[in-house]
Amino acid sequence: MPRDLDLLKSVFGFDEFRPGQAEIVEAVSRGENTLAIMPTGGGKSLCFQLPALIRDGVTVVISPLIALMRDQVRALQAAGVNAGALTSGNTQDETDAVFDALSRGDLKLLYMAPERLASGGTLNLLRNAGVTLIAVDEAHCVSQWGHDFRPDYLRIGELRRALNVPLAAFTATADEETRVEIIQKLFDDATPRTFLHGFDRPNIHLAFAAKDSPRNQILNFAAARKGQSGIVYSATRARTETLAKALRDAGHPAVYYHGGMDADDRREVERRFQQEDGLIVVATVAFGMGVDKPDIRWVAHSDLPKSIESYYQEIGRAGRDGAPADTLTLFGADDIRLRRSQIDEGLAPPERRAADHGRLNALLGLAEAHGCRRKQLLAYFGEDATPCGNCDLCATPPDLFDGTVDVMKALSAILRTGEYFGAGHLIDILRGTMTDRIRDRGHDQLPTFGVGKDHDKRMWQAIFRQMLGLDLVRPDPERHGALRITEKAHPVLRGEAQVELRRDTLKSTMRRPAAKMMVADEDAPLLSALKAKRRALAEAARVPAYVVFNDRTLIEMAEKRPSDLDQMAGIGGVGAKKLESYGRDFLAVIAGAKAPDLHPQRRKLAGRDAGGVFDQLHLIATDLARGEDGTGKYLSVTASTLRQIAERKPMTVGDLGRIPGMNEQKADRFGTAFIDALTQEA
Repeated sequence: MPRDLDLLKSVFGFDEFRPGQAEIVEAVSRGENTLAIMPTGGGKSLCFQLPALIRDGVTVVISPLIALMRDQVRALQAAGVNAGALTSGNTQDETDAVFDALSRGDLKLLYMAPERLASGGTLNLLRNAGVTLIAVDEAHCVSQWGHDFRPDYLRIGELRRALNVPLAAFTATADEETRVEIIQKLFDDATPRTFLHGFDRPNIHLAFAAKDSPRNQILNFAAARKGQSGIVYSATRARTETLAKALRDAGHPAVYYHGGMDADDRREVERRFQQEDGLIVVATVAFGMGVDKPDIRWVAHSDLPKSIESYYQEIGRAGRDGAPADTLTLFGADDIRLRRSQIDEGLAPPERRAADHGRLNALLGLAEAHGCRRKQLLAYFGEDATPCGNCDLCATPPDLFDGTVDVMKALSAILRTGEYFGAGHLIDILRGTMTDRIRDRGHDQLPTFGVGKDHDKRMWQAIFRQMLGLDLVRPDPERHGALRITEKAHPVLRGEAQVELRRDTLKSTMRRPAAKMMVADEDAPLLSALKAKRRALAEAARVPAYVVFNDRTLIEMAEKRPSDLDQMAGIGGVGAKKLESYGRDFLAVIAGAKAPDLHPQRRKLAGRDAGGVFDQLHLIATDLARGEDGTGKYLSVTASTLRQIAERKPMTVGDLGRIPGMNEQKADRFGTAFIDALTQEA
């Protein structure tokens, strides 16, 4: 029996490899640089653990979560493998045991988090340990375009070069763009042997539902699976706690988990979930990456995930044993607003935020799919599939209708307004609703004004939502969420393609009252952009965000959209010092370009009537610098003097001459013109 098969049985207890494992194990064992994309539950860990036993030396495993590392180390030690981890969660005894094993040359696998690579002593430690292979788990974390980016993963390529050893990278979620970035960041010019072993998990039933009393929907879903282990993902920490309590009140063993908990409390939840049957964990995405529990029977999302990759990875934690598992994902208007604002408030460059909006569009398209969900999901990852028969839409096909005319009306409204507006304003145009914004911009004169009166506002919101899901339009991060038409929409505009819409989601989605918005839909993307700027400035100054501006100030900026420092000074909460420190930065966000700075003396008058007077006086002083005929001796009036004149408003030449900085000569030249300007202002 070959050595790998012998170890497969004697150490791991398996008689044969799962599909695709054998060739990966062979490549990694031979020391080939390797990238393996395998579905969650496909046995990725064995593909580097088994080669570590076959090869001489130590295999260092870079893994993103302490809980995952501890689980794998415990499992390996229970199987008789000398493995250890160096993490911040170690006890001193655990750390001492790892160093003792390294000094004796006994350790075969050493797990560590990527953040440890930033330590200056780590490279020497690994050199002295005799590392002969680097294994990278959850390799998609290296992708700055991905959903779980970890900056310290960028150090792994440098580590590979320094140690001059082969590297094997593994992940379950990587579209083509992410795979290219993984290769660039981890392997440089050493092109890896790549294994792409499908994304399909046919044992998992896929289902989405529009929110309609989401707490009851989750409770009913859990009740039908009482006694089975499950995970409920929620978007906020507070929601994990309230939903866990609701599940307990309904008779389920349930706990919550989020990043705000004490580390010991989080570890206790992880321990209980591993050891207890039937426990439900209600969690944020802080829980679950690499969860090594094979019998999770269901995963539910009480809120829409942030991307299709996040969704795929999170549902992939169910049914890792290959037995049937169920999923349910709820979605509503508030979810979409939240996810859009999270993208817009991020500090990523515009091209990445645009890509993130595209990924969210893909998930929204999956939520409102027109046919087999699995077929659409796999197509996103580049796989062809036939209808699966194991999703809600295969069981109950959606009610479709030809929505081409409505979509053409919406696309026309976008184009005729220069692709500068969001859905709220566009819907007002289509429905013929006269608002101040429409009147000010003359949009009531557009041919599209009122062409959509046959639909109410909610219907148009659903149409725009489906257009986003079909990727016909995308929000433009540089225009504060304004919708821009994609290439995919051009055939529709030309009348060369039809668009089918789902009638069932038009009728049922979002009938619940929406959560009260901080600002109108039209101003929400700008508010997100202002928050992103506030966050960047606060982080740079190492102060809380509210020290820059509070939410109320940003809301007023988003609604009033000041265009210069004078208007900015009129916003509540913008005092002289903050205007000087931050005014131009926030004006740049609102206007898209840096506002011209003002002289410090003029800036002190910002937002006051005296500011306009100062500007007039400055023009007069410039025009008369060499007298009325332009041949006189050059005279100037300082900005400090102009400010005092604008504030005091002297009404005679004599009074003017008593202002500091004004002498008889200057009063003679500028006095009459200054007094005329001051008199008109008065």
